[in-house]
Amino acid sequence: MIRHLTALAIGLLPLSSIAHDSASQMAQVANLLISTLEPGQKAKALFEFADAERINWHFIPRERKGLPFKEMTPQQELLAHALMSTGLSTQGGTKAVTIMSLEEVLYQIEGADPAKRSAVREKRDPQKYFVSIFGTPSEKATWGWRIEGHHLSLNFTIKEGRVLRATPAFMGTNPGEVRQGNLTGLRVLGREEDLGRELATSLSEEQLRAATVATVAPKEMLTAAEPRVNPLKPDGLSDRQLEPAQRAKLLEILREYTGRLRPELAQEVERSIENKPLHFGWAGSLKRGEAHYYRVQGPDFLIEYDNVQNEANHPHSVLRFFDGDFGRDILADHHRSEHQGK
Repeated sequence: MIRHLTALAIGLLPLSSIAHDSASQMAQVANLLISTLEPGQKAKALFEFADAERINWHFIPRERKGLPFKEMTPQQELLAHALMSTGLSTQGGTKAVTIMSLEEVLYQIEGADPAKRSAVREKRDPQKYFVSIFGTPSEKATWGWRIEGHHLSLNFTIKEGRVLRATPAFMGTNPGEVRQGNLTGLRVLGREEDLGRELATSLSEEQLRAATVATVAPKEMLTAAEPRVNPLKPDGLSDRQLEPAQRAKLLEILREYTGRLRPELAQEVERSIENKPLHFGWAGSLKRGEAHYYRVQGPDFLIEYDNVQNEANHPHSVLRFFDGDFGRDILADHHRSEHQGK
């Protein structure tokens, strides 16, 4: 088993010379994890693909269905991290694991009062992240998986050996910037914040007026954790109104979000939206440390970033597709064409 895991780990390295098909690898790792589960663990981790839980996603510190890391053996927890690695790039995996680690930072901040420590530990636990597998992992089946907890929701849908969708893909952090302890200065989503502000501050007065969708930043992302969302009104600044350097910055923002995904998945997402019209919207202050919001929207996808809570030190960010989160519309089109062909 150790040799098998070592070989698998080599297969997960992002090197083109030994790259493996992502969907095939997801099925291999998911089945390895399932093979180690006891019956009670399977009852928590495994769902039918059609189960409504598959689209019941969120990013707050609430109880969830699924198998939590805290109820896994060390081997199972490593396999759960390996599963996460099959869908994320090195950059994305680093962000995800660091987001999990911030639960310990919150525990140190909020659990200073001994009378509250036990309750805070129950809420702020780096192992309170849940693995759910929907359907039977196979290169010939339709199935999916999710790893989710506070400030992290990763959702993948696979059909017949192809990853149909890797969204909704949510990442958030609290604190946005760690300001005490050994991790002082850490900003997990600092790049997302800085790129958005760099583009906004590069705009002329006329461009900024067009980009401004609200003077006050919304308290939360407009799409929140809805299982399905329609395109927002395409307010904001069209990419056709940008100078070449500004458009390059807009694409850099886009790649920061797609770059969380495994490279071949990121490239497929980027190809699906290239040469399509984009809009950039901004709300709130341009000053760091003050509430702000931005979004990048195309005909079929949306990036939202919001940093308002905790004195603008608590960002939320998401990549979504209007026509295919959870693979929904793509699967529906496939089923319709199959039915019509009979």
